[in-house]
Amino acid sequence: MTAIAAADPGAAVKKNLPPLPRGRGVVISVGKAAAAMAQAVEEAWGSRVSGVVVTKYGHGQPLKYIQVLESAHPVPDEAGVRAAQQVKALLQSLKPEDLVLCLISGGGSALLPDPVGLDLVAKQALSTQLLRSGATINEMNAVRKHLSGLKGGQLARLAQPAQVVSLILSDVVGDPFDVIASGPTAPDPTTYADALAVLERYGIDVLAARQRLDAGARGELLETPKPGDPLFSRVQNVLIGSGQLALEAAAAEAQRRGYQPLILSGFVEGEARIAGRLHAAIARQIRQYHQPVAPPVALLSGGETTVTVKGNGRGGRNTEFALGFALGADGLENVICASVDSDGVDGSSDAAGAMADGSTAQRGKAQGKSARDYLERNDSFTFFQVLGDLIVTGPTLTNVNDLRVVLVH
Repeated sequence: MTAIAAADPGAAVKKNLPPLPRGRGVVISVGKAAAAMAQAVEEAWGSRVSGVVVTKYGHGQPLKYIQVLESAHPVPDEAGVRAAQQVKALLQSLKPEDLVLCLISGGGSALLPDPVGLDLVAKQALSTQLLRSGATINEMNAVRKHLSGLKGGQLARLAQPAQVVSLILSDVVGDPFDVIASGPTAPDPTTYADALAVLERYGIDVLAARQRLDAGARGELLETPKPGDPLFSRVQNVLIGSGQLALEAAAAEAQRRGYQPLILSGFVEGEARIAGRLHAAIARQIRQYHQPVAPPVALLSGGETTVTVKGNGRGGRNTEFALGFALGADGLENVICASVDSDGVDGSSDAAGAMADGSTAQRGKAQGKSARDYLERNDSFTFFQVLGDLIVTGPTLTNVNDLRVVLVH
């Protein structure tokens, strides 16, 4: 919880708020942390602001001056489309002395859909296929940006001639502004051709999406605004929180509790189950050979792994990571792992993640549950539910990606 507290969105917003504008102050807050971020603005600026929050169902909270809307994540819905229309309406008739304050956190890509060239049903089919494909967040968002009227710098384009300041809470490896929530106020270095290549690479078959991306790749459609576009002279994007800050806070807490902290990486990507096995292998090396350091050690990592869905089970990348760790650490004593999504919701489950140790696979076997079989069915949530090893927090109202802790005693 120390790491989650370090990513408190309200405190981060207050620390980085720009001065009140001479003209209108319009707040557009989008993402899983959107309500908490907007509340901080209201507390600082009071009735001088208006605007809209768009967040995930169950993540909203009452505000005085800013309207709160909820929509679906990770597959968009009609409520998200309506919210996008309200955001676009707020961006009309702005003047140079006005300020559009964008508060951006992870999840914005799905929560604020503004499909262009395809209807919502096709957009939902595309989202579902992308999520199951194993594509990285960078690849998925390259597609999303080119099938939207707001993503990929296009919100900033619509806000002209007002000044735009975006305070950004990152849930993406490396903190690239153009990828977080699909970069609504950031220059987009990707192209229609890049997006089309993602569909081809993963065998994504949604006709309307392919037709639009084909037309864009042929030069028949206006591209998203690119780096160097003059419109960004009136735009400031500011990183106010990230997974790295959460990892550093966790490392400090681990040291306080007597562990030697070792941040492996905040850039962990790839298949969740393989990443889990790799963390188990490092823990085994420390236990057996005291390399690269002697225990007690706290191994810490962040990033965003992926799950290529082949089964019909329930779970997410963190429970799948934990199940991969359990298989890799089978029989290993004095080692325990916790893997969570910092927003409190892991994939298709209502858990944040799970705990695993060297006895997990055997405890499952004693109940007639094969860890390997559950992993192959992508049913990691059910496996850990049976063992009572899920980590359930509810929505944390922040989002700085995944956090993993492995304690080696």
